[in-house]
Amino acid sequence: MGRKVDNIAQIVGRIFRAVELRGDSALCEFSKRFDKVVLAPKALRLSNDEIQSARQKVRVDFLKALDECASRIRTFAMAEKTHLGKSWLKRKNGICFGQQITAVDSVGLYIPGGRFPYPSTVLMTAIPARIAGVKRIVMATPPRNLTPEVLAAASYAGVDEVYRIGGAGAIAAMALGTKLIHKVDFIAGPGNRFVTEAKRQAYGKVGIDSLAGPSEVVIIADKFAPAEYIRLDLLAQAEHDPYARAILISTSRPLIMEVRRGIASPLRSRIKFVKAASIDKAIEQANLIGPEHLQILTDNAGKYLPRIRHAGAVFLGKASPAAMGDYAAGPSHVLPTNGAAHFSSGLSVATFLKRSSIIGFAGKSSERRQWEAALTMADAEGMEFHGRSLQVRLQ
Repeated sequence: MGRKVDNIAQIVGRIFRAVELRGDSALCEFSKRFDKVVLAPKALRLSNDEIQSARQKVRVDFLKALDECASRIRTFAMAEKTHLGKSWLKRKNGICFGQQITAVDSVGLYIPGGRFPYPSTVLMTAIPARIAGVKRIVMATPPRNLTPEVLAAASYAGVDEVYRIGGAGAIAAMALGTKLIHKVDFIAGPGNRFVTEAKRQAYGKVGIDSLAGPSEVVIIADKFAPAEYIRLDLLAQAEHDPYARAILISTSRPLIMEVRRGIASPLRSRIKFVKAASIDKAIEQANLIGPEHLQILTDNAGKYLPRIRHAGAVFLGKASPAAMGDYAAGPSHVLPTNGAAHFSSGLSVATFLKRSSIIGFAGKSSERRQWEAALTMADAEGMEFHGRSLQVRLQ
Protein backbone atom coordinates (compact mmCIF):
# COMPACT_ATOMS: atom_id res chain seq x y z
CA MET A 1 0.00 0.00 0.00
CA GLY A 2 1.19 3.54 -0.78
CA ARG A 3 1.89 6.20 1.79
CA LYS A 4 -1.18 7.97 3.07
CA VAL A 5 -1.52 11.44 1.55
CA ASP A 6 -2.16 14.15 4.14
CA ASN A 7 -5.19 16.35 3.57
CA ILE A 8 -5.05 20.13 3.53
CA ALA A 9 -6.31 20.48 7.11
CA GLN A 10 -3.51 18.25 8.42
CA ILE A 11 -0.83 20.10 6.44
CA VAL A 12 -2.10 23.47 7.64
CA GLY A 13 -2.31 22.17 11.21
CA ARG A 14 1.37 21.22 11.11
CA ILE A 15 2.25 24.65 9.73
CA PHE A 16 0.42 26.31 12.63
CA ARG A 17 2.23 24.15 15.17
CA ALA A 18 5.60 24.89 13.57
CA VAL A 19 4.98 28.64 13.64
CA GLU A 20 3.77 28.43 17.23
CA LEU A 21 6.90 26.53 18.31
CA ARG A 22 9.62 28.03 16.11
CA GLY A 23 8.19 31.35 14.97
CA ASP A 24 10.23 33.28 12.42
CA SER A 25 12.66 30.44 11.71
CA ALA A 26 9.70 28.26 10.66
CA LEU A 27 8.51 31.02 8.32
CA CYS A 28 11.95 31.16 6.70
CA GLU A 29 11.88 27.39 6.29
CA PHE A 30 8.46 27.56 4.58
CA SER A 31 9.69 30.37 2.32
CA LYS A 32 12.55 28.17 1.15
CA ARG A 33 10.35 25.08 0.74
CA PHE A 34 7.27 26.58 -0.90
CA ASP A 35 8.47 29.82 -2.52
CA LYS A 36 12.07 28.79 -3.31
CA VAL A 37 13.29 32.00 -1.67
CA VAL A 38 16.01 31.97 1.02
CA LEU A 39 15.44 34.58 3.73
CA ALA A 40 16.88 35.40 7.14
CA PRO A 41 14.26 36.21 9.80
CA LYS A 42 15.06 39.92 9.78
CA ALA A 43 14.45 40.01 6.01
CA LEU A 44 10.84 38.82 6.36
CA ARG A 45 9.70 42.41 6.90
CA LEU A 46 10.30 44.94 4.17
CA SER A 47 11.92 48.21 5.21
CA ASN A 48 10.21 51.53 4.62
CA ASP A 49 12.94 52.39 2.14
CA GLU A 50 12.16 49.28 0.09
CA ILE A 51 8.47 50.14 0.05
CA GLN A 52 8.96 53.79 -0.84
CA SER A 53 11.54 53.08 -3.54
CA ALA A 54 9.02 50.81 -5.28
CA ARG A 55 7.00 53.88 -6.22
CA GLN A 56 9.96 55.14 -8.20
CA LYS A 57 10.00 51.97 -10.29
CA VAL A 58 6.43 51.98 -11.59
CA ARG A 59 5.16 53.71 -14.69
CA VAL A 60 3.58 57.14 -14.39
CA ASP A 61 0.36 55.85 -15.97
CA PHE A 62 0.14 53.16 -13.27
CA LEU A 63 0.49 55.79 -10.52
CA LYS A 64 -2.33 57.76 -12.16
CA ALA A 65 -4.47 54.60 -12.31
CA LEU A 66 -3.60 53.86 -8.68
CA ASP A 67 -4.73 57.34 -7.70
CA GLU A 68 -8.02 57.01 -9.60
CA CYS A 69 -8.85 53.54 -8.28
CA ALA A 70 -7.93 54.47 -4.71
CA SER A 71 -10.02 57.63 -4.94
CA ARG A 72 -13.09 55.62 -6.04
CA ILE A 73 -12.59 53.04 -3.30
CA ARG A 74 -12.06 55.73 -0.66
CA THR A 75 -15.15 57.68 -1.80
CA PHE A 76 -17.32 54.56 -1.61
CA ALA A 77 -15.92 53.59 1.80
CA MET A 78 -16.52 57.07 3.22
CA ALA A 79 -20.08 57.04 1.90
CA GLU A 80 -20.65 53.62 3.41
CA LYS A 81 -19.34 54.74 6.79
CA THR A 82 -21.79 57.66 6.91
CA HIS A 83 -24.68 55.23 6.36
CA LEU A 84 -23.59 52.66 8.93
CA GLY A 85 -25.17 52.57 12.38
CA LYS A 86 -23.78 55.04 14.89
CA SER A 87 -22.97 54.52 18.55
CA TRP A 88 -26.01 55.40 20.66
CA LEU A 89 -27.01 55.66 24.31
CA LYS A 90 -30.45 56.16 25.86
CA ARG A 91 -31.32 57.00 29.45
CA LYS A 92 -34.68 56.51 31.11
CA ASN A 93 -35.46 56.60 34.83
CA GLY A 94 -31.78 56.16 35.72
CA ILE A 95 -31.27 53.16 33.40
CA CYS A 96 -28.95 53.56 30.46
CA PHE A 97 -28.62 51.21 27.52
CA GLY A 98 -27.07 51.52 24.11
CA GLN A 99 -24.43 50.39 21.69
CA GLN A 100 -20.89 51.52 21.00
CA ILE A 101 -19.32 50.87 17.61
CA THR A 102 -15.53 50.69 17.37
CA ALA A 103 -12.97 49.39 14.90
CA VAL A 104 -10.69 46.44 15.58
CA ASP A 105 -7.21 47.63 16.60
CA SER A 106 -5.13 45.66 14.10
CA VAL A 107 -5.73 43.85 10.82
CA GLY A 108 -3.63 41.38 8.83
CA LEU A 109 -4.27 41.52 5.10
CA TYR A 110 -3.40 38.54 2.94
CA ILE A 111 -2.66 39.50 -0.67
CA PRO A 112 -2.55 36.40 -2.87
CA GLY A 113 0.22 35.87 -5.39
CA GLY A 114 0.79 33.09 -7.84
CA ARG A 115 -0.49 33.38 -11.36
CA PHE A 116 -0.95 37.17 -11.09
CA PRO A 117 0.07 40.01 -8.76
CA TYR A 118 -2.86 41.89 -7.24
CA PRO A 119 -2.15 45.54 -6.39
CA SER A 120 -5.90 46.08 -6.68
CA THR A 121 -6.51 43.74 -3.73
CA VAL A 122 -4.15 45.83 -1.60
CA LEU A 123 -6.35 48.88 -2.23
CA MET A 124 -9.60 46.93 -1.87
CA THR A 125 -8.68 45.65 1.60
CA ALA A 126 -6.45 48.32 3.15
CA ILE A 127 -8.52 51.41 2.30
CA PRO A 128 -11.80 50.17 3.88
CA ALA A 129 -9.84 49.10 6.97
CA ARG A 130 -8.25 52.53 7.29
CA ILE A 131 -11.58 54.33 6.77
CA ALA A 132 -13.11 52.10 9.47
CA GLY A 133 -10.48 53.38 11.92
CA VAL A 134 -8.09 50.42 12.17
CA LYS A 135 -4.88 51.64 13.83
CA ARG A 136 -2.40 49.02 12.54
CA ILE A 137 -2.58 47.44 9.08
CA VAL A 138 -0.25 44.53 8.32
CA MET A 139 0.15 42.97 4.89
CA ALA A 140 1.56 39.55 4.03
CA THR A 141 2.13 38.24 0.54
CA PRO A 142 4.40 35.62 -1.13
CA PRO A 143 7.94 36.94 -1.84
CA ARG A 144 7.58 36.70 -5.61
CA ASN A 145 4.38 38.77 -5.45
CA LEU A 146 6.23 41.83 -4.17
CA THR A 147 6.22 43.65 -7.49
CA PRO A 148 6.80 47.42 -7.56
CA GLU A 149 3.09 47.82 -8.33
CA VAL A 150 2.01 45.82 -5.26
CA LEU A 151 4.38 47.75 -3.01
CA ALA A 152 3.33 51.08 -4.51
CA ALA A 153 -0.28 50.18 -3.75
CA ALA A 154 0.67 49.29 -0.16
CA SER A 155 2.38 52.65 0.26
CA TYR A 156 -0.54 54.49 -1.30
CA ALA A 157 -3.12 52.73 0.88
CA GLY A 158 -1.22 53.38 4.10
CA VAL A 159 -0.19 49.84 5.01
CA ASP A 160 1.99 49.97 8.13
CA GLU A 161 3.95 46.71 7.82
CA VAL A 162 4.70 44.47 4.82
CA TYR A 163 6.01 40.90 5.15
CA ARG A 164 7.45 38.50 2.59
CA ILE A 165 5.37 35.52 3.71
CA GLY A 166 2.91 33.46 1.69
CA GLY A 167 0.36 30.73 2.19
CA ALA A 168 -0.79 29.18 5.43
CA GLY A 169 2.41 30.27 7.17
CA ALA A 170 1.46 33.91 6.68
CA ILE A 171 -1.96 33.35 8.23
CA ALA A 172 -0.42 31.44 11.15
CA ALA A 173 2.15 34.18 11.75
CA MET A 174 -0.47 36.93 11.85
CA ALA A 175 -2.86 34.89 13.97
CA LEU A 176 -0.33 33.60 16.51
CA GLY A 177 2.40 36.22 16.41
CA THR A 178 6.17 35.67 16.30
CA LYS A 179 9.18 37.55 17.60
CA LEU A 180 9.15 39.71 14.47
CA ILE A 181 5.42 39.86 13.72
CA HIS A 182 3.05 41.01 16.42
CA LYS A 183 -0.29 39.20 16.47
CA VAL A 184 -3.24 40.93 14.80
CA ASP A 185 -6.89 40.95 15.86
CA PHE A 186 -8.45 40.27 12.47
CA ILE A 187 -7.38 38.70 9.15
CA ALA A 188 -8.88 39.57 5.77
CA GLY A 189 -8.19 38.86 2.14
CA PRO A 190 -8.58 35.99 -0.35
CA GLY A 191 -6.19 33.12 -1.07
CA ASN A 192 -5.88 29.55 -2.28
CA ARG A 193 -7.21 26.44 -0.55
CA PHE A 194 -4.35 26.38 1.96
CA VAL A 195 -4.90 30.02 2.89
CA THR A 196 -8.63 29.40 3.26
CA GLU A 197 -8.03 26.40 5.52
CA ALA A 198 -5.52 28.42 7.53
CA LYS A 199 -8.11 31.15 8.07
CA ARG A 200 -10.56 28.46 9.19
CA GLN A 201 -8.07 27.18 11.76
CA ALA A 202 -7.16 30.73 12.83
CA TYR A 203 -10.75 31.68 13.56
CA GLY A 204 -11.23 32.05 17.30
CA LYS A 205 -7.66 33.16 17.77
CA VAL A 206 -8.49 36.10 15.51
CA GLY A 207 -11.50 37.24 13.56
CA ILE A 208 -11.71 36.58 9.82
CA ASP A 209 -13.64 38.19 7.00
CA SER A 210 -14.71 35.05 5.14
CA LEU A 211 -13.60 31.70 3.74
CA ALA A 212 -13.12 32.65 0.12
CA GLY A 213 -13.40 30.08 -2.64
CA PRO A 214 -12.77 30.26 -6.39
CA SER A 215 -13.98 33.36 -8.19
CA GLU A 216 -17.31 33.17 -10.03
CA VAL A 217 -19.75 35.15 -12.15
CA VAL A 218 -23.32 34.60 -13.31
CA ILE A 219 -24.47 36.62 -16.32
CA ILE A 220 -28.18 37.01 -17.04
CA ALA A 221 -28.78 38.13 -20.62
CA ASP A 222 -31.72 38.64 -22.94
CA LYS A 223 -31.61 38.32 -26.73
CA PHE A 224 -30.49 41.92 -27.14
CA ALA A 225 -27.28 41.58 -25.11
CA PRO A 226 -24.05 41.89 -27.16
CA ALA A 227 -22.49 38.45 -27.58
CA GLU A 228 -18.96 39.92 -27.62
CA TYR A 229 -19.49 41.60 -24.25
CA ILE A 230 -20.71 38.36 -22.74
CA ARG A 231 -17.91 36.28 -24.24
CA LEU A 232 -15.21 38.56 -22.86
CA ASP A 233 -16.92 38.87 -19.46
CA LEU A 234 -17.06 35.09 -19.14
CA LEU A 235 -13.43 34.70 -20.15
CA ALA A 236 -12.36 37.50 -17.79
CA GLN A 237 -13.82 35.57 -14.89
CA ALA A 238 -12.52 32.19 -16.06
CA GLU A 239 -8.92 33.42 -16.28
CA HIS A 240 -8.64 33.95 -12.49
CA ASP A 241 -7.60 30.37 -11.73
CA PRO A 242 -8.32 26.75 -12.75
CA TYR A 243 -11.22 26.52 -10.27
CA ALA A 244 -12.99 29.72 -11.37
CA ARG A 245 -16.42 29.36 -12.91
CA ALA A 246 -18.48 31.53 -15.23
CA ILE A 247 -22.14 30.90 -16.04
CA LEU A 248 -24.33 32.44 -18.73
CA ILE A 249 -28.09 32.19 -18.14
CA SER A 250 -29.98 33.49 -21.15
CA THR A 251 -33.47 33.43 -22.57
CA SER A 252 -32.02 33.28 -26.08
CA ARG A 253 -30.69 30.02 -27.46
CA PRO A 254 -29.20 31.75 -30.55
CA LEU A 255 -27.28 34.11 -28.24
CA ILE A 256 -25.97 31.17 -26.23
CA MET A 257 -24.81 29.43 -29.39
CA GLU A 258 -23.13 32.59 -30.69
CA VAL A 259 -21.26 33.14 -27.42
CA ARG A 260 -20.27 29.48 -27.21
CA ARG A 261 -18.87 29.48 -30.77
CA GLY A 262 -16.66 32.44 -29.95
CA ILE A 263 -14.89 30.65 -27.11
CA ALA A 264 -12.09 28.44 -28.37
CA SER A 265 -9.81 29.06 -25.42
CA PRO A 266 -8.72 26.35 -22.97
CA LEU A 267 -10.75 28.41 -20.48
CA ARG A 268 -13.89 26.96 -22.11
CA SER A 269 -14.04 24.14 -19.55
CA ARG A 270 -14.69 26.68 -16.79
CA ILE A 271 -17.73 28.18 -18.53
CA LYS A 272 -21.30 26.89 -18.37
CA PHE A 273 -24.32 27.83 -20.49
CA VAL A 274 -27.91 27.64 -19.26
CA LYS A 275 -31.13 28.29 -21.22
CA ALA A 276 -33.88 29.94 -19.16
CA ALA A 277 -37.54 30.18 -20.10
CA SER A 278 -37.71 33.82 -18.96
CA ILE A 279 -35.70 36.49 -17.17
CA ASP A 280 -37.78 35.73 -14.07
CA LYS A 281 -36.63 32.10 -14.22
CA ALA A 282 -33.04 33.24 -14.79
CA ILE A 283 -33.21 35.37 -11.65
CA GLU A 284 -34.56 32.41 -9.68
CA GLN A 285 -31.58 30.31 -10.79
CA ALA A 286 -29.15 33.11 -9.95
CA ASN A 287 -30.63 33.43 -6.47
CA LEU A 288 -30.19 29.70 -5.94
CA ILE A 289 -26.52 29.95 -6.92
CA GLY A 290 -25.83 33.09 -4.86
CA PRO A 291 -22.88 34.11 -7.05
CA GLU A 292 -19.93 36.29 -6.16
CA HIS A 293 -20.62 38.51 -9.17
CA LEU A 294 -24.00 38.86 -10.88
CA GLN A 295 -24.24 40.77 -14.15
CA ILE A 296 -27.65 41.66 -15.59
CA LEU A 297 -27.30 42.42 -19.29
CA THR A 298 -30.83 43.44 -20.17
CA ASP A 299 -32.67 46.63 -20.95
CA ASN A 300 -33.79 48.44 -17.79
CA ALA A 301 -31.67 46.09 -15.70
CA GLY A 302 -32.35 48.12 -12.56
CA LYS A 303 -35.98 47.04 -12.46
CA TYR A 304 -34.86 43.52 -11.54
CA LEU A 305 -32.72 44.64 -8.59
CA PRO A 306 -35.47 44.28 -5.93
CA ARG A 307 -35.75 40.60 -6.86
CA ILE A 308 -32.04 39.85 -6.42
CA ARG A 309 -31.65 38.36 -2.95
CA HIS A 310 -28.28 36.59 -3.03
CA ALA A 311 -25.21 38.03 -4.76
CA GLY A 312 -21.89 39.43 -3.60
CA ALA A 313 -22.06 42.29 -6.09
CA VAL A 314 -24.67 43.15 -8.72
CA PHE A 315 -23.68 44.83 -11.99
CA LEU A 316 -26.56 46.55 -13.75
CA GLY A 317 -26.63 46.99 -17.51
CA LYS A 318 -24.50 46.27 -20.52
CA ALA A 319 -21.91 48.94 -19.64
CA SER A 320 -21.17 47.42 -16.21
CA PRO A 321 -18.75 44.47 -16.40
CA ALA A 322 -17.52 42.65 -13.31
CA ALA A 323 -13.99 43.59 -14.39
CA MET A 324 -14.76 47.22 -13.54
CA GLY A 325 -15.75 46.08 -10.06
CA ASP A 326 -12.36 44.40 -9.75
CA TYR A 327 -10.57 47.72 -10.14
CA ALA A 328 -12.25 51.10 -10.16
CA ALA A 329 -15.97 50.98 -9.31
CA GLY A 330 -15.47 51.66 -5.59
CA PRO A 331 -16.83 48.69 -3.58
CA SER A 332 -14.25 46.09 -2.54
CA HIS A 333 -13.79 43.16 -4.88
CA VAL A 334 -13.34 40.77 -1.94
CA LEU A 335 -16.75 39.10 -2.08
CA PRO A 336 -18.53 35.97 -0.80
CA THR A 337 -18.10 32.88 -3.01
CA ASN A 338 -19.40 29.30 -3.18
CA GLY A 339 -22.95 30.40 -2.37
CA ALA A 340 -21.89 32.31 0.75
CA ALA A 341 -23.82 35.32 -0.56
CA HIS A 342 -26.88 33.56 0.89
CA PHE A 343 -25.68 34.49 4.37
CA SER A 344 -22.75 36.92 4.17
CA SER A 345 -21.53 40.14 2.56
CA GLY A 346 -18.43 41.35 0.82
CA LEU A 347 -15.53 43.05 2.55
CA SER A 348 -16.29 46.68 3.45
CA VAL A 349 -15.82 49.24 6.19
CA ALA A 350 -18.37 47.27 8.24
CA THR A 351 -16.08 44.22 8.13
CA PHE A 352 -13.66 45.93 10.49
CA LEU A 353 -16.21 47.31 12.94
CA LYS A 354 -17.61 45.65 16.06
CA ARG A 355 -20.42 46.49 18.45
CA SER A 356 -20.36 46.65 22.27
CA SER A 357 -23.60 46.77 24.27
CA ILE A 358 -23.80 49.48 26.95
CA ILE A 359 -25.76 48.72 30.14
CA GLY A 360 -26.21 50.80 33.29
CA PHE A 361 -28.67 50.59 36.21
CA ALA A 362 -29.22 53.07 39.04
CA GLY A 363 -30.65 50.64 41.64
CA LYS A 364 -33.93 52.56 41.96
CA SER A 365 -37.25 51.10 43.07
CA SER A 366 -38.66 51.83 39.62
CA GLU A 367 -36.38 49.07 38.27
CA ARG A 368 -37.80 46.39 40.54
CA ARG A 369 -39.78 44.51 37.88
CA GLN A 370 -36.64 43.98 35.80
CA TRP A 371 -34.63 42.78 38.80
CA GLU A 372 -37.35 40.36 39.86
CA ALA A 373 -37.63 39.03 36.29
CA ALA A 374 -33.88 38.46 36.23
CA LEU A 375 -34.04 36.66 39.60
CA THR A 376 -36.80 34.39 38.33
CA MET A 377 -34.74 33.52 35.23
CA ALA A 378 -31.66 32.78 37.33
CA ASP A 379 -33.71 30.51 39.57
CA ALA A 380 -35.21 28.69 36.55
CA GLU A 381 -31.72 28.05 35.20
CA GLY A 382 -30.36 26.91 38.56
CA MET A 383 -27.66 29.59 38.56
CA GLU A 384 -27.17 30.15 42.30
CA PHE A 385 -24.57 32.88 42.19
CA HIS A 386 -26.31 34.70 39.37
CA GLY A 387 -29.30 34.94 41.71
CA ARG A 388 -27.21 36.01 44.67
CA SER A 389 -25.41 38.63 42.55
CA LEU A 390 -28.82 40.08 41.72
CA GLN A 391 -30.37 39.64 45.18
CA VAL A 392 -27.62 41.48 47.07
CA ARG A 393 -28.31 44.58 44.97
CA LEU A 394 -32.10 44.22 45.11
CA GLN A 395 -31.99 44.31 48.86
